[in-house]
Amino acid sequence: MKANDLLTIGDLARRTGLSVSAIRFYEEKGLVEPFRTSGNQRRYFRSDIRRLSFILIAQKLGLALTEIEEELRKLPQGRTPNARDWQAISGGIKRRIDSQIAALEKVREDLDGCIGCGCLSLKKCALYNAEDKWAERGAGPRVLLPGS
Repeated sequence: MKANDLLTIGDLARRTGLSVSAIRFYEEKGLVEPFRTSGNQRRYFRSDIRRLSFILIAQKLGLALTEIEEELRKLPQGRTPNARDWQAISGGIKRRIDSQIAALEKVREDLDGCIGCGCLSLKKCALYNAEDKWAERGAGPRVLLPGS
């Protein structure tokens, strides 16, 4: 490993637009792992620029840090990810997005017929919610909310 392959935390912050404290936060979460010098100073691999950029993009897409961590575990530490690495990650994200789109489309389709409580109209409820079967799932918008 050459010295110019490593970045200080300040350099990494400038290259990614993140604050030093944000980089330390991601380090605490295990999303980036610095190399320590003999003086115990943090040094980061150049590939961490891409790792941190991926974290920012994934968060904007709505992924939780645990999901981001899972995806980053698939990447090699210390080298710049190649096209195959990114293809594997993007495939998982695309499947997640497709699932979210399908759930939202279902909500859109059902929105006119039900506000989610199953009780907009007693006549309609008798058709869609005979004997108040949705009440068994609990109070609130159980019909429209995915996973409820």
